[in-house]
Amino acid sequence: MVHSLRARLLLWLLLPLAAFTVVTGGMSYDAARQTADLLQDNSLLASARTIIEDVDWENGALVANIPPAALEMFESPYQDRVFYKVLAGDGRLLGGVPELAPPPASAQSFAQSSTQSSTQLPAFYDSQYDGAPIRAVAYERMLYDSGRAERVTVIVGKTVASRQAMIDGLWRPQLMRQWLMLALVALLVPLGLTLELRPLMKLKNDVADREPTELEPIRPDHLPSELRPIVDAINQCIARLKVHASTQRQFIADAAHQLRTPLTLLATQIQFASQCDAQDPALFVALRGVRRTSQKMAELTSQLLLLAQAESMAPERMGTRVDLGAVVSSVLEESIQAAQQRDIDLGAELDDGVVVAGNAGLLASLAANLVDNAIRYTQAGGNVTAICRREGSEVVLQVVDNGPGIPAEARKHVFERFYRVATDTEGTGLGLAIVHQVARSHGGAVSVGPGAGRVGLVVTVRLPVWREAAERSGSKERHAMLEAALT
Repeated sequence: MVHSLRARLLLWLLLPLAAFTVVTGGMSYDAARQTADLLQDNSLLASARTIIEDVDWENGALVANIPPAALEMFESPYQDRVFYKVLAGDGRLLGGVPELAPPPASAQSFAQSSTQSSTQLPAFYDSQYDGAPIRAVAYERMLYDSGRAERVTVIVGKTVASRQAMIDGLWRPQLMRQWLMLALVALLVPLGLTLELRPLMKLKNDVADREPTELEPIRPDHLPSELRPIVDAINQCIARLKVHASTQRQFIADAAHQLRTPLTLLATQIQFASQCDAQDPALFVALRGVRRTSQKMAELTSQLLLLAQAESMAPERMGTRVDLGAVVSSVLEESIQAAQQRDIDLGAELDDGVVVAGNAGLLASLAANLVDNAIRYTQAGGNVTAICRREGSEVVLQVVDNGPGIPAEARKHVFERFYRVATDTEGTGLGLAIVHQVARSHGGAVSVGPGAGRVGLVVTVRLPVWREAAERSGSKERHAMLEAALT
């Protein structure tokens, strides 16, 4: 079964054309045969009339003096043979070959019944002579002499090689033109379908290349009218998905926000209970476990709220000018105490003028998650370095550590929510998922790889540079080049 739209359209075009070609080919062959029969019959009749004109009376007897011109009209390159026979009314042979068969009774009776004059209609018929098929004509006329009258019959036959050649010459060129037209259709129609189906392929690519969270409607500009109902249906589906996704994000944000208050209250109560005089050591251990669980729940709630915020952030709130170097520096200041507790050397290499367009709060969360993950998973006494620089039209943020790193088979999963490489370290499994979502919402990308010498881990975030800053930088470079050329 053909499932390709292009193949089915081609089939619907070729089938009627092929049927038309077969029908018109048969009609062309029939017309060519009739034309060839008419020309051959006219030649036979002309020859018979020429022969009968040369039959005359001599000394009271009929004599046939056949001139060569009567048979020269049949000359052709196909080596046809011509036979004739002249008979008197009493069946006496006046000339020609006696073996030439007379017309069948049906053709002869038709000729005799078609006229009452002295000259009867010719009778055309097919016959055979010496094992070869021939076309023949029988022509009769009354000859008069001194009150006498006698009927004379002339039969002229000819083989059919030139007739068949004439049919082929008339029919085959038309058939070849029709099959050539069919072949051109088979070649050109797929090309035309390919060109005309490009909007459909483009629409398919537009839908297939979309990010899972991209829920903007498809623009129907420059689309054929047949595709616009499909685009409208897709846009309606996107609108419903957008409402559903927005409702889900809002629910997560509301739930996380509502959980903050009781979790904070629970943490306060646990802290108060821990400060009270407790004689039972088991109670103290239980309270410490509850406090740790409460802190983990609070952290998870904050991460969920941050992830929902990154997913639902409107594009117009992503256009603020943000100095990424200053954001990273502020995050590092807040992370110094955590690094000192694990005896980790926390360093920075921050260039000036690393400006991006985005949301300062989300970018701070991105940097905080990267630095926190590096400190959390790097062994005591290790090194963590944050690097921020500009490369062309991009701002690159890298967090490098010399910890255990991430196995190659796990790197493709690290941006999944709640995925954790190591289970012996506290964490929510949402840090890199938040980094990935924030980077993507800012038009950037994030990747992970091994550090120098395949030791540790390097997380690289690439963000588009602030456009006005890029324009000013390009203007300064052009101005410097102009001054250098003038000097």
